[in-house]
Amino acid sequence: MSTVALPTADLQSLAADIVSRALKAGASDAEVTIREGDEFSTTVRMGEVETLKESGSRGMGLRVLIATPNGHRVASTSSSDFSTDGVEHLVSGAIALAHVTSEDPFAGLADASEFGKLEGDLKLYDEDVYSLPTAERIEYARRAEAAALASDSRITNSDGGNFDAYTGRKVFANSRGFTGEYRASSCSISATPIAIGKNGEMQRDYWYTYARSLKKLDTPESVGAEAARRTLRRLDARRVKTQQTPIVFAPEIARSLIGSIFEAASGDAIYRGASFLAGRLGEKIADSSVTVIDDHTIIGGFGTSPFDGEGLPSRRTVVVERGVLTNYLLNTYTARKLGMKSTSNASRGLAGNPGTGAGNLFLVAGSTPPEEILSGVQSGLYVTELLGQGVNLVTGDYSRGASGLWVENGQLTYPVQEITIAGNLQQMFQNITAIGDDLVFRGAVASPTLRIDGMTIAGE
Repeated sequence: MSTVALPTADLQSLAADIVSRALKAGASDAEVTIREGDEFSTTVRMGEVETLKESGSRGMGLRVLIATPNGHRVASTSSSDFSTDGVEHLVSGAIALAHVTSEDPFAGLADASEFGKLEGDLKLYDEDVYSLPTAERIEYARRAEAAALASDSRITNSDGGNFDAYTGRKVFANSRGFTGEYRASSCSISATPIAIGKNGEMQRDYWYTYARSLKKLDTPESVGAEAARRTLRRLDARRVKTQQTPIVFAPEIARSLIGSIFEAASGDAIYRGASFLAGRLGEKIADSSVTVIDDHTIIGGFGTSPFDGEGLPSRRTVVVERGVLTNYLLNTYTARKLGMKSTSNASRGLAGNPGTGAGNLFLVAGSTPPEEILSGVQSGLYVTELLGQGVNLVTGDYSRGASGLWVENGQLTYPVQEITIAGNLQQMFQNITAIGDDLVFRGAVASPTLRIDGMTIAGE
């Protein structure tokens, strides 16, 4: 067989060719994902380059479906070998695997009428991400760390300053007439200083800026200064007594609670009955101030794309509206399992069946400044870090290690560590008593400041 590489300048043509080969080999339907990308990462520690990585990658994945009297047999393969032989192995391997898999009555591509994509520039890609020479990228990391080290004499060490950049391209095609592609870019600067307290204990914290374009990054100096501020406020931390008290979640921490809503409302958890939200569509599950949206269409958003992992056009879905659960988040498979329609939440890697993924998932901001939320707390905890994975989506039980700052008479007073916060998500969402006006996207999941009453702190 020939090992001459297939032309890859037009990856859409390559994807269409692989789909055609799969159909000729016996597939009833097929879909192909092709990805290529470039990554850069550097860490500067104490002014010296500690790591420097630049890499490129390219891969393709094929999923085939073979119709049976009771559904479909499904299998997938992936490869980074774009030669003719590589493509042949990709196709023949998938077909062979499909013949030995079980029939699934719910498997199958969406109807041809459902495929589509958002048109126009979604501003997901900017060439300036790769415009900087390597020396200047390193200097970004060095400047962030230097700013942190220069902030205070108690900062004596560092886990480094970082600069990262990524550009990528995704192509998707299937046997029902859909072909689409898009490019994306991202870059970030971060710093992680280490400070020493009065009794010699060390604390660290970090801060970062993340954007689609270099022009939208915060300055390295502002990143370093904020990382230093966050590190210094952790020094000389104490434990507090076990008690029930209001807890205020900083935005970067509150977003994990919004992520829990997504996981509990995802179709996989719902059809398996492995979620406390199963069977609760139309019910009030949170305070009336709570509206949660999953929006894949926000221009320039970190979770934006023109189409989902199955080729359905991206959309905006209200998950919780004024406290009422209004939608589950579904791909084609989970939608069929539940007798519903996909919400264009299919996600996928190169191999395997589509999963369920969020777009730009966020809690709609309130109108209260975070300072005002804190000023209303007579005695409570402002959480700045969570540890562990103590969330049970079946029961809603929630228990996480935490650290933060103690609030007394509306003022942040002293740092707190070595405690656990506990509650139940079903009650926690009902007990949200304040939502901040400080919603900022620093990733695909975002939340403003949140106050939740009635939780337990386990301490001394």
